[in-house]
Amino acid sequence: MQQENNHSVLTLHDEIVMRAISTLQKASRKAERLLKDYRPLLNGERLLTDVELSDILRVSRRTLQEYRNDGILPYIEMKGKCVYRESDIEQFLRIHYRKGISMSHINNLNIKNL
Repeated sequence: MQQENNHSVLTLHDEIVMRAISTLQKASRKAERLLKDYRPLLNGERLLTDVELSDILRVSRRTLQEYRNDGILPYIEMKGKCVYRESDIEQFLRIHYRKGISMSHINNLNIKNL
């Protein structure tokens, strides 16, 4: 019994080729996003710029400067550029975290006595 060899040429219009190209394009876009956001670690520590940190905390860069001036937020300054250790920011957020009041607690308040 002899197997039939079907030698056909694939073109860019063949479905299998179009799917492969689409998959490669998606992978390429994902890799570009990963590279854009990649920050190498310094001694296992990720450093954030003031632009990155202001985006994360949703505050202005001026507010970050005030935090630095007031000694509230630790930072590293190198040639006039400030960076922040991610672990310092996490600790800062833990220290300044305030738990909200639950709505059930507010509903139980006797507003007439206020």
